Amino acid sequence: MNEKIMQDDVALAAHLADTAGKLLRQVRDSGLLSGKALGKAGDETANQFLIHAITHQRPDDGLLSEESKDTEIRLSKSRVWIIDPVDGTREYGEGRTDWAVHVALAIDGLPAIGAVALPGLDLVLRSDQPNPVPPPPEKLRMVVSRTRPAAEAVAVSEILGAELVPMGSAGAKAMAVVRGEADIYLHTGGQYEWDSCAPIAVAAAHGLHVSRVDGSPLLYNQRDVYMPDLLICRKEHADPVFKALAGL
Repeated sequence: MNEKIMQDDVALAAHLADTAGKLLRQVRDSGLLSGKALGKAGDETANQFLIHAITHQRPDDGLLSEESKDTEIRLSKSRVWIIDPVDGTREYGEGRTDWAVHVALAIDGLPAIGAVALPGLDLVLRSDQPNPVPPPPEKLRMVVSRTRPAAEAVAVSEILGAELVPMGSAGAKAMAVVRGEADIYLHTGGQYEWDSCAPIAVAAAHGLHVSRVDGSPLLYNQRDVYMPDLLICRKEHADPVFKALAGL
């Protein structure tokens, strides 16, 4: 692929995620909404901005959003934008910081480009600007859902002697590994393509291991957008996780 086009796509993804995050903060900071009403308004506001901006900037590309009706048009496209306007709507509505905005571009089914905004932390992590992942501590840390941690993740953490770190959205968990705040993100509770495409693109660009829990690659722009599981971790931790899973 032409390098200039790739760079332009990354810059667009990052700008979209950052702008959507700022809009979401404005909606929340207005003080006019709370709870589920705030979550719904945030989802709809960010989604409308992202949908209109992407279709205007990249009219020939496909598009898949959590907040828009899916169609088969994207299946005929090589380039498909996959977005989650608010990843962690509950956390967003509760005024927490562990929520995210995901903007990714899948090319021929692979997560080629990604930007994950963490608006509560005023950060945007992107696939073209990798930073060294800090070294792990002596006791590993595994991020899990703060409301419903998966039994497999809990069991693996016990086998590895890892500390559980409860956290909100999938994007926040994945970026915690990228930022060196955690070491393993093992998810077996089921997600959808928009939950992981951007985080996987960013994590892979930072040199982390990314795969399904059986080691197979994560593929996107599929007819069925359900994704049962994933693993994000430092490369040296992948085999111990796989061995622990095999023993369950």
